[in-house]
Amino acid sequence: MSKEPSPETEQATDLRGDDGSDDASHPDGDSRSLGVGVITIATDRAIGNDIAGETIMKLLKKDDHEIVIREHVGTDHDQVQSTTSRLLDRDDVDMIVTGGATSIEPDDVTIEAVEPLLEKELTAFSELFTTLSYDEVGTRVIGARTIAGVADGIPVFCLPGNEAAVRLGLEGIILPEIHQLLALARAPDDEDEDEPSSDDADADLEAEAADGDEAGMSADEAEHGEEADRDDPETEAEHGGR
Repeated sequence: MSKEPSPETEQATDLRGDDGSDDASHPDGDSRSLGVGVITIATDRAIGNDIAGETIMKLLKKDDHEIVIREHVGTDHDQVQSTTSRLLDRDDVDMIVTGGATSIEPDDVTIEAVEPLLEKELTAFSELFTTLSYDEVGTRVIGARTIAGVADGIPVFCLPGNEAAVRLGLEGIILPEIHQLLALARAPDDEDEDEPSSDDADADLEAEAADGDEAGMSADEAEHGEEADRDDPETEAEHGGR
């Protein structure tokens, strides 16, 4: 069930319809529209003038994805972490993209806040982003940081807060690969498929219990039959005659 933004969030915009339905179609295949949660992090910008956030939204919409919610928070570790966690809990979010507060300034807290939420990190994302960025900005890329990973089957990407970096990350890496990443992240677990269901397990236990009761009854009947033979005088006499 979708959760409402908490009061601690500085600014938030829910972009779904009033009835919660999707306007975009979701055809089968790799071109299907995905629901995306966007978070921008900055203290010197608001949701209305954050270029990184606007660029993220523009590129996602251009690729026919739906922005189900956009939030803007300050550079506070707990606020960034709780906002990301809340978006991960939403049923309508297939991917999360953040923009801002990823460098090495004291208040760049996004990576430190998001990393503990990730179950599996996509280490190649940062490596590829660095390689592509070097071609554009040279050694200045040393001060840029990114992180990506998967939590609860949802890919999460943390990008720097400038337009060029957002374009590079989305157009150069994320959008071409997002459907494949989702397919991998949400693939069924082979072990889960092999494990019997709880109903099957209960049925097996009941069958074992029934077999045990029958075996116990047979042993009791045999024991009672032997006692009856010993107590029957005719049986004793018959045995004595032999």
